[in-house]
Amino acid sequence: MFASGLSTTLNIHHGWAWVVIIGNGLAGVWGLAANWLPVLRTRALWWFIGLAEGTVFVQVTLGAILVGRYKVPLPQFHAFYGFVAIIAVAIIYSYRFQMKHRLYFLYGFGSLFVMGLGIRAMLVAAT
Repeated sequence: MFASGLSTTLNIHHGWAWVVIIGNGLAGVWGLAANWLPVLRTRALWWFIGLAEGTVFVQVTLGAILVGRYKVPLPQFHAFYGFVAIIAVAIIYSYRFQMKHRLYFLYGFGSLFVMGLGIRAMLVAAT
């Protein structure tokens, strides 16, 4: 049962990485496009950004389970990028009032930055 749980958690962690990367990439593009196209400034945009950025917390939790419970060795800097992504999401959220006049830029570029951190974490893990 231990090996089955490890395999399942590892497969979910690997697959969820794509959810993080693609979700935040789409959120970033949508956010930046909404800066110039007011028709894209909908409530759905904010729900999508929230969900996309929330995927990072799921991914890091899965990684923590792999390391803590199953003792999976960490590639160098892999966890660093995951935790930086969480910090980035927190910083983006905390600047929402100061950057109210550039909110779509903040969330657009912020989501693309989180996507880049996900890509980097995936590349570090592959080596």
